[in-house]
Amino acid sequence: MTLNTETEKECTFDFDHEKLFERIVGTVTEAENCPYEVSVSLLLTGPEQIREINRDNRGIDKETDVLSFPMIPFEKPADFSSFDETDCFDPDTGELLLGDIVLCTDRIFSQAEEYGHSVRREYAFLIVHSMLHLFGYDHVRGEDRILMEERQRIIMDLLDINRDK
Repeated sequence: MTLNTETEKECTFDFDHEKLFERIVGTVTEAENCPYEVSVSLLLTGPEQIREINRDNRGIDKETDVLSFPMIPFEKPADFSSFDETDCFDPDTGELLLGDIVLCTDRIFSQAEEYGHSVRREYAFLIVHSMLHLFGYDHVRGEDRILMEERQRIIMDLLDINRDK
C-alpha cells in the first residue's frame, strides 16, 4: 500500500493523522474486498484552496469539506470485474491507483465542534466517506445514499471510531 500525504495548510491534530489515514485505507480496502494493494493520495488544505479545486474540477464555486477524485470508473461499487486493469495500476509498484482525497482542515475542526464529536472522528469519517467514493459509491440517488451510509457505518464500527471518540 502506498499512501501519499501532502499538507498545503499546516494544522495540529492531537492524534497521528498519517497512521490513522493508513489504518482507514487498510480497513476500507479490506471491507470492500479489494483483491489488490492500493495507492491513495491525501491533500490537507484550507478553505480557499479547496474552493478553487472544487471550482476548477467540478464547476462548483463553493468551499466544501472533502473532495474525492476516483481513478477507476466502477460500473457498480467495489466491483473489480468491471474495469480495465491495464489503465488502473501503477506500472512500477503494481498497485491499484484508487485516486485522490482532498480534505479542508478548517472544516474538519468546525464540523467536529458542530456535530459534537472529536476531530479524530470527523477526520476518519471524511476519509471513509471519500474512500467509498474512490470505490465507486455515490449518494445522489436515494437507494445509493442508503447503501453508502450503511457502508460508512459498518466501516466506522470496524475502526471502532464512533461519535464519542
